[in-house]
Parts: sequence; structure tokens; C-alpha cells
Amino acid sequence: MSSERQQGESLQTPVQFLKGVGPQRAALLERMGIRLARDLLFFFPRTYEDLSQVARVSDLQEGDVVSVCGDIEETEFRQTGPGRSVFGILIRDGDQFLRAVWFNQDFMQQRFSRGQRIMLSGQAKRQTTTWQMTHPKVKNLDVGENDPGGQVLPVYPLTEGLNQNQIRRIVSAAVDALADEVDEVLPDELRGADILGIADAIRDVHRPPTMERAELARRRFIYQELLVLQLALAMRRKSLQENDAPKLEINAKIDARIRRRFPFELTPDQQQVIGEIRADLALDRPMNRLLQGDVGAGKTVVAEYAMLGAIAVGYQAVIMAPTDVLAQQHMRTLERDLAESRVRLALLTGSLTQSERKATLDKIAGGEVDIVVATHAITHAARKEASPFHRLGLVVIDEQHKFGVKQRAELKQAGLNAHYLVMTATPIPRTISISLFGDLDVSSLRSAPPGRQEVHTYVGEEDKRDQWWDFYRKKLLEGRQGYVIAPLVAQSEQVDAANVEEAFEELASDRLESFRVDLVHGRMSSAEKEAAMSRFRNGETQVLVATSVVEVGVDVANATLMTIEDAGRFGLAQLHQLRGRISRGAHPGYLCVFAELASEETKKRLRAFADTTDGFALAELDFQMRGPGDIFGTKQHGLPPFRIADLQRDDDVLEEARERARQLIDAHTAEGPPSWERLHQMVLARFGSVLELGDVG
Repeated sequence: MSSERQQGESLQTPVQFLKGVGPQRAALLERMGIRLARDLLFFFPRTYEDLSQVARVSDLQEGDVVSVCGDIEETEFRQTGPGRSVFGILIRDGDQFLRAVWFNQDFMQQRFSRGQRIMLSGQAKRQTTTWQMTHPKVKNLDVGENDPGGQVLPVYPLTEGLNQNQIRRIVSAAVDALADEVDEVLPDELRGADILGIADAIRDVHRPPTMERAELARRRFIYQELLVLQLALAMRRKSLQENDAPKLEINAKIDARIRRRFPFELTPDQQQVIGEIRADLALDRPMNRLLQGDVGAGKTVVAEYAMLGAIAVGYQAVIMAPTDVLAQQHMRTLERDLAESRVRLALLTGSLTQSERKATLDKIAGGEVDIVVATHAITHAARKEASPFHRLGLVVIDEQHKFGVKQRAELKQAGLNAHYLVMTATPIPRTISISLFGDLDVSSLRSAPPGRQEVHTYVGEEDKRDQWWDFYRKKLLEGRQGYVIAPLVAQSEQVDAANVEEAFEELASDRLESFRVDLVHGRMSSAEKEAAMSRFRNGETQVLVATSVVEVGVDVANATLMTIEDAGRFGLAQLHQLRGRISRGAHPGYLCVFAELASEETKKRLRAFADTTDGFALAELDFQMRGPGDIFGTKQHGLPPFRIADLQRDDDVLEEARERARQLIDAHTAEGPPSWERLHQMVLARFGSVLELGDVG
């Protein structure tokens, strides 16, 4: 049998056959995703116990986690009750003493004797006249041996039935047997002097001699994980650039004609982004641009410009929205803005009847439609037919973060080969942008058009609640409309939070009984939601009680009031989106957020929200305070989760990995870059399917 085959089999050995495991522990390990021997090697510690600092007893500080060397002066064993005992030793360090105690561990008596030299490692606590460690780790020393240095112990994630000592022994045995059998995937030119080789990194991440070596080992795996992701995104970016796309050249005459349609001056940000889009559309490779705009910054105007540019040179455009409500909002906006033009519009959503859908698709395929406003229905149609379009030039995807990587790949699969403009009204922190949207060029709209009204934001105190509702009712009597937002649809046994059904009942029968109150939430059908939104838009209802279903695509100029209950359950970016629903007309907006029994951290977030109207600043703050998982879950995007990398902590490594990946992919020839075959296979195995990489590179 070849050595290569033997290596493969040893790394692929089911864990139950490894030393110290067996069937019962194998079942426990499987709960944590560990099935094969290889999985143990890449089951990374979440942190470390640093016992490497050797201290003198005279220098101890309360709570220090350290190692202390000394000679045993005395031992003591006492029974404290039936089946209960305490064993203690006293060690001398110069003229100072430290006591160690173990409870209900009778066997410890056999390990120690007077005069023995040992090292104790643990947390030191002051006990009246002496220092004490409880259940410390012990290392025997030779007589006269001084300060050998303590251990750095890995701390692993656990599951019920496994403790730290057990998982440490199991992983350590696997490291001894298999660390040298793991193939090196990082070629020398991608490693550099500061990146450990794979075998050394595996040993040092699990059994580091010092914290410095632990950090070096962790950095190796963090770098590798981020490099693999960035290579995947760079490969996808290159493959997209190699596709053909129609040249959509918007000349000065067309540009002037489109601009005349807007009854206002474009902001400097809009001017710049339109320039970037014009340059992209003029090329014969697809535009793949992400447009992130703060609330009210006017990204719909930019999208209209791009679509009208495509139409002016003889092509069709489609704007895709994640929900029927948002698609219908886009349709109304386009109908209003293009009322006096010859642009032909069509709406294609899942709520159409089969006959309506067929008739619409026939018109699109026959070239009788210029702009299609659609939901995912267009993707399903494209899968069934070669292409539902007559001559598609541009695809605009709104609320990009609700589509994700997988959905974008589906559009390509569906044969919609065109220029792509993807938009989000949720500003994206830079590190998330690099990680999840690295295959896209990024444009930003930060400044709001002149005349946009201010929103006054308050963090409500429970004892001021009545005052807020007095103010709310006063504004309703002046003719304004308002929202009331709650995180849940109905009461839940699992989550103690406000829900819209109870809020609707209470408000309609008490605080707002004199006003017309309506309800909308995600469990309603598309027709029910649109009917409720239509009543609110038309002024038939004055107050809309809703979940976050209204955070995008709702544009009611007369709505200037908002109350958010249990606001701590929303992220800052989502709160900012909700705030963007008010003051969209001639009157200023007023928002009050309530968070009863909120933690100090939640209160700090809400105060930051009330003090800041810059969506980009709030997105970065949300990222720092809550982490990336709460803002853009990788599950949502179809990307596998990180095993060791952390986008907040490792932003410097991310930048380095991104730069190396782009250099490599931009420079490589058809034969592929030198010595990267194993790394290439890892990239394809991890991201090939979700990013539609195929055999790129």
C-alpha cells in the first residue's frame, strides 16, 4: 500500500477508533462536528489558560493566573463529612508561603511529601494571612530546579459529557499521531517568514510552549482561512470579468436627456456614482457593482438613470426586489417618474395568476417591455426557459443583503448574462464588504439630497411613556400618520418580547382608540400586506402597527411618527432603516425607542443610535458592538462559517489576505500560478459550489 494511501486513511479514520475515544465519546464529539481524525486537528481552541508566567509569592496580585515554584513544607488531610474531604499542602518560596487545596480528591495524598519541589499553576487568591490556589495544576520539579516556566493550556468548546482534560488528551493524541501527515497547502510565496508551516502550526495551536507561539499558530490558520475566502472571491471576480456583456455606451446626448427627467439637482455623490456606472456599462465585460446608500441618499434615482441608459441604447432592464411589497413600491415609483415617457413597464411577482404571469412573460420575451420590476419569479422563469428576455442589458438587485451570494449565482445560472448593479440601503462595514462582497466593485452614497427633513430620535424612559403618547396623539390630530414597531408577530413562550398582535389590540382599544389603526406583519399573505400598506398610503388608516417588514420599500410622505418597542432586539443598522421610513415628506420626523429592562450595553447602543444619523457610522458601530453574525449572517449569504477567523479582530490579516489573493489571481496564466494545486483544490472544495467557481484558475 502506498504511503499516500496510508496517510489519507489515517487522517480519515473515524474518531471512535482513536486513542482515548471509543463509541460513547465519538457520539459526543460528533455533536461538535468531529467525525474523523482530521477534524480533531482542526478543532481549534477558543482561548488559552496562560500559566506560563512564573511569579514569586511576594509579587502576587489578587486574581493572578500564574505559576509558583516552591518546596512542600507540610501536607494536611481532613474529613469534612460523609464522602467529603479536603487535602492541602503548604509550599515555601523564600520566606513566603502559598497554600494549595483540593476538595474530595483523597488520592492527592499519595502525590506529595514534605521537601518535594513542585510548581503550582492556577489563580491566586488572598486568604487572610496567606495566598491560596484551589485545585491548581501541578508539575514535579527536580531539587534545586528554578522557574522552568509553566504551561499554556488550550481551552476548547465543550459539549455535555466531555470536560477540558478529556478533550485535551484526545486532541493531543491525534496531534502526536497525525500532525506530520497533513499536506501543506500554502506555497512558500504565499506564506512569508511570519506564517508557520502546517505541522508546526497544528502542534503549536494545540500545545503551545508559550502564548507567543500560540498566537503565531492561530495567525497561520486565520490567514489561511481568510486567504481561501479571498482567493474564491478573486476567482469569481475574474471569471465574471471574462464573461461577455453588451456595450451600453451612454453618450452626452443620452445623458442630458435622462437628467432632464429628474426635477432636482443630483447630489455630488450621485454624480460620482453615475460616472462610475457609465464607465462600467461602456465596457464589453459585465458590470458587477455594489451601490450602498445611506437612508434617503437617493439610490433609486441612480438605478433609474442606469435603467434608462440601457433602454436608450436598445436594451431591456430588470429591477429585482426581495418581496412583493418592495417590488410594488418600485413599480409605483417608476410609474410616477416615467408617466410622460414612452418607457414600457411590467410587474412580475409571485402573486400574479398563472394566466397573468404567462401574458407578462410573453410581452417581455417579445420585446414589448422595457423595464421589468420583479421578485424571484423572474429567476424561476429563466430556469424554465432559455431566457425570458428579448434583449437584456442590465439587472438591478435591490436590498442586496437579502439576496445573498447564492441567489446572485442563481441569476447567472438562469442565463441572465448582463450588467449587474446590486444595491443596499444598509451601509456595510468595510471588513464585511471585503469578506462577503469581494467579487463586486463598491460605490457609496453618503449625503442626502437637500431638503430632506430631520428625524428627532429619543430613548424613551418608562416613566415618560405617557408624555410620548400624548405627543404622538397630538401629531396625529394635526394630520400626520405614524408607525408602531414591535419585534415579534405574536406572543412567544421562548422569547419575552413585544409583539404586534398584542400591541395592535392594546393601542386600538386604549391609547389610540380615537384613531384608525391597522396591522401588517410577515405572516400575512402578499395580498393582505399590500392591502394594509395601500390603506396606510392612501390615508385611510392613521397608524400602522408592524414588524420590521416595513423597514424597506415603504414610502409614505405623511408618516412622521414612529414608536419602537423592545428596540434592543433590533440592530443599529435595522433601527436606522426603520427610522428612514419617517420624514420622507415636508414635515420633520419623531421617533421614540423603548427598551424596558435593557442591559447597560443595550442602553449604550440605543443612546448611540439617538445621537447619530450617519448610517455608515452606525453600521461600523453595530459591527464593533455586536459582531458580523448579527448584521449579515454567513448562512444568509450561503457562505460556510469561519472556523477560527474573526472579522472584528482579524481585519489586518483580512487586508493582507485580500491583497495577496488579488495579486495571485490577477497575475496567473492559463496554466495556473506555480505550486498552488492543493490550495486551489481547497478553495474549490470550500467555496466552489456556492460561488459557482467551476474550474476557474
